[in-house]
Amino acid sequence: QVQLVESGGGLVQAGGSLRLSCAASGSIFSINTMGWYRQAPGKQRELVADITRGGSTDYADSVKGRFTISRDNAKNTVYLQMNSLKPEDTADYYCYAVNYLSDTYWGQGTQVTVSS
Repeated sequence: QVQLVESGGGLVQAGGSLRLSCAASGSIFSINTMGWYRQAPGKQRELVADITRGGSTDYADSVKGRFTISRDNAKNTVYLQMNSLKPEDTADYYCYAVNYLSDTYWGQGTQVTVSS
């Protein structure tokens, strides 16, 4: 089992920045990919960014150039640096982790609100 605890959400004005953190505990040795999804009110959950244990990253087109995902394997933590935030980035952001058996674990979510 893997437990994920997110932090760093909040309210920010358009153009501002936030950094989300997600700390993993439990069977952390089994984790390969970690990342972030988001879900805005009335919309489907969408992948924001992910990163493998080796450091390969992937981003949604809507956040490329503005968001940066990083990972500290020693601290078992993944970060999402969000710059140039837009009102359309407003959503609940969920950290997830996938182990080498393709089991997926989810955090509880953290709210990000970007005011115009």
